[in-house]
Amino acid sequence: MPHFSASTIMLIVITALVLFGPSKLPELGRAFGKTLKEFKKGTKELIGDDESHPPLQTRKETRVEEANKL
Repeated sequence: MPHFSASTIMLIVITALVLFGPSKLPELGRAFGKTLKEFKKGTKELIGDDESHPPLQTRKETRVEEANKL
């Protein structure tokens, strides 16, 4: 991930102000925040689905259990 210097961040902020204006920036920020929130929620649901299934046993675990049954 690239590291941004203070001058680069200031340039991005000034460009955003010129392009969108100060009245649109809060709306864009809220929309971006909602998008991230939905993305995180969807990701957690996908990960949560994997956790609800029991983990598969490895061959070694299966062999040990079979040996213990004998």
